[in-house]
Order: sequence, then C-alpha cells, then structure tokens
Amino acid sequence: MAIPLLTYPPSTQNQRVVNYEIPGDEQPRIYTTENLLSGGEIEVLIWASYRQIFNEQQLLACNRDKALESQLRNGQITVREFVRGLLLSETFRRRNYEPNSNYRFVQMCIQRVLGRDIYSDREKLAWSIVLATKGLEGFINDLLNSEEYLSNFGDDIVPYQRRRILPQKDQGELPFARMPRYGADYRSKLEALGYFAHKPGDYAWGGQPYYPPQKVLLVAKVLTIAGASLLALGTVAVALSAWGLISL
Repeated sequence: MAIPLLTYPPSTQNQRVVNYEIPGDEQPRIYTTENLLSGGEIEVLIWASYRQIFNEQQLLACNRDKALESQLRNGQITVREFVRGLLLSETFRRRNYEPNSNYRFVQMCIQRVLGRDIYSDREKLAWSIVLATKGLEGFINDLLNSEEYLSNFGDDIVPYQRRRILPQKDQGELPFARMPRYGADYRSKLEALGYFAHKPGDYAWGGQPYYPPQKVLLVAKVLTIAGASLLALGTVAVALSAWGLISL
C-alpha cells in the first residue's frame, strides 16, 4: 500500500492569499484551448507546453512528440493529457529524471507542473516519498490530479509560473527556466567520466584554463598570417598609387 502524502504547510502567509495584481510586463501569458480561434494559435499553445515542461534549454526538434501533438490538434486529448504525455515521455525521463536525485526532480516538477517553487524541505520530502513508492508515472499522475493543479489550470490551461510578484517585493522571482536541468552532483559524475576535461594553458574557456585543439590553432595561425599579408599588400599598393607609380 502506498504511503499517503505527508502534510506540509505553506512557508509564508502570502501563499495562502488569492492573487490580486495589476497586469504588467512580468505577468504570465495564459495559453488555453477554451478560446482558440485558429490553427496557428494551437501551434503557439503546443510550443508553450514544450517550453514549460522541457524549458528553453531542451527545446529541440528531436524532443517533439508528433503523435501527442496530433491528438491535441484533433481534440482527442486535453492540454492536461498532453502535459502528462510530455512528462512521461522517454525524452523527459532521460534528460530530467535520470540525471537528478529524487529531491531535485521533485522540485523541478513542482515548478514546471504546479507553477510555483516548493514551500519547504518538508514538501520536497513528501513528494519524494510519493516518487519512491509510486514510481515516475504515479508521481506525475498525483501532481496532475491534485486539487492545486485542477483549481489553477484544469484540463485546458498550459501550466505557467504563478505569482512571480509579491506586494512587498520590487521585482518578481526569476523564471524557473533558469534552473539547470541537472545539479552539481551529476556534473561531478560526468567530470569523473572525462567530460569537461581541460588541458592546462593560457586560454580561458568557461573560467577554466584550456588549450584549443591543435587544428583550431593551426587554422587560426594560417588565417592570421593570410590576413596580415593581405593588409600589408594593400598598404603598399595604396602608397605606390599615391606616388603615381601604379594605378588602382
């Protein structure tokens, strides 16, 4: 029997208050199938769904699911089912679930699915238990079937980052898309396997000492010599033309 979701209170009173904000540049744009009038608008909605679930770092043509898109265009599935399909896709599993710990993956999914950050470490722990006991599909289903998701997005609205601006803050929170798709622990594993390896040298790349490959250095050297030679010839030709020795 699955363990029930642990209780976790909101971390501030602001999270209990219904939004009442003046529209501005930082307000999210809402994409919904309730008022779509043309085929172009459904394409924009599909693009917004990919951007919300995969983030801009993973907006690749190979990540698209043409079958799911077709079902949504034809009205065979709702936006919520489309989002569910993206979250349970092999691409999302490989690029987001496998490189992360359960805690980080839970935080990422709450941001992208419920449109807010985690309330506290207790909430992260509660949903991590759901992920560990019910698996990825059970965890995603519980998120999409939760009262919070249904009351904010229902079946027709693409999830978005809610309430970035609080009354006492001059500036809204940074978009959740700024969060990298994997943490420092996974990067350490990649480095142990030989990724991101740099040779000591004088060239800086990403803040690390690095020598460009020899082929790159050779091409750069040839281009530099060729450019300097052309510049020298051009200077000599202009000088000779000024003295009347040649005509250009």
